[in-house]
Amino acid sequence: MSSNYKRIGDYIELVDERNTDLSIDLLLGLTVEKRFIPSVANTVGTNMKNYKIIRKNQFACSTMQVRRDKKMPVAILKDFEKAIISQAYPVFQVVDESILDPDYLMMWFSRAEFDRQATFHAVGGVRGSLEWEDFLDFELPIPSIEKQREIVNEYNTVTNRIKLNEQLNQKLEETAQALYKHWFVEFEFPNEDGKPYKSSGGKMVYTEELDKEIPEGWSVGNIEDLCEIMDGDRGRNYPSQQHFSENGYCLFLNAGNVTKSGFDLSNNSFITKERDELLRKGKLKRKDTVLTTRGTVGNLAYYSEQIEFEHLRINSGMVIFRPKEFNNSLFLYYLMRSQEMTNNIENFLSGSAQPQLPIKDIKRILVLIPIQSKIHSFSDLSIPIQNQIELQKKEIRKLLELKDLLLTKMTKVEQEKEVVI
Repeated sequence: MSSNYKRIGDYIELVDERNTDLSIDLLLGLTVEKRFIPSVANTVGTNMKNYKIIRKNQFACSTMQVRRDKKMPVAILKDFEKAIISQAYPVFQVVDESILDPDYLMMWFSRAEFDRQATFHAVGGVRGSLEWEDFLDFELPIPSIEKQREIVNEYNTVTNRIKLNEQLNQKLEETAQALYKHWFVEFEFPNEDGKPYKSSGGKMVYTEELDKEIPEGWSVGNIEDLCEIMDGDRGRNYPSQQHFSENGYCLFLNAGNVTKSGFDLSNNSFITKERDELLRKGKLKRKDTVLTTRGTVGNLAYYSEQIEFEHLRINSGMVIFRPKEFNNSLFLYYLMRSQEMTNNIENFLSGSAQPQLPIKDIKRILVLIPIQSKIHSFSDLSIPIQNQIELQKKEIRKLLELKDLLLTKMTKVEQEKEVVI
């Protein structure tokens, strides 16, 4: 090991401060994604005096089930001055912050290589625990405190930009969804005079299928009236583990690639062009919408022009919605994201051990079909919003790559002077 690598245990110390006076009621949980979240645990009747207090810039971790999760949950408290956590979590702090910056240490814990090291050392049979003494023996490079802070500042600049883009995207997404609801749920789209249709006396007609009034000229059908529905290939040429690689011709989407907020393309598996050409179904085209239909059902993603991968294919736990009219793509996407569609999907879920939504059930879902001119007008308004969302998602993906690069470069930091405690 390089001479500038130091034993973690020489720079941290355990803290065991209890909530004996019940002065703190903010209870946090710890996730495998290395962050604190408000706890959802039922604490009725629990003696909160035994819970540990964690203060700002202190760490909490879990050494249990590290081998199973292939990650060591560990996080630094930054968002609150103090909180309480389960007494099962070790709480520790940096001994001397003038020698080791806590944020620099958290960067080290965020590296994939750290999790691989923790997984390798995890023992304990089924639980796969990491012994605390083994954790203390892990090493990290400790350059001068000035260099550490420079690295942290660079890392935080990237992280803060990612957070800003995510916040902007959330607001843009809410704007588009509010526009969809205003037009196609509340029926307040502009009439010929530019006034809200329903509240300005627009003619409504009752439809028995939906048990409500809808604008005159609109109709009720099923999702197939608006799009084709296609599933992934399940045939004998379906790729197995040996067919996947970290790079290749076609990105083969799995359940982790489609989340509640759209595509997550940070952990990808590819197949070759030859393997891709053996498959008959499941190939995406631009402006398709993808829905997860098995396991975690209902996650949606939109295959925009901004996605940098030219060839995408879904696995057998998803379906593709391809609009019959190209200009209907965003209406279809926001229809699928609407609360009404979410409720419909929940009503059709089947399967006990693993929830699933077969195509035959998707085809039974009734939907409101507006006149085509209103769909086109909605698209004209939502396209700039969606384009901005997709551009910022693309920037986020690039920033995440830079973030990973900065973590990787920590091993190459030169020691400017020997640090001795």
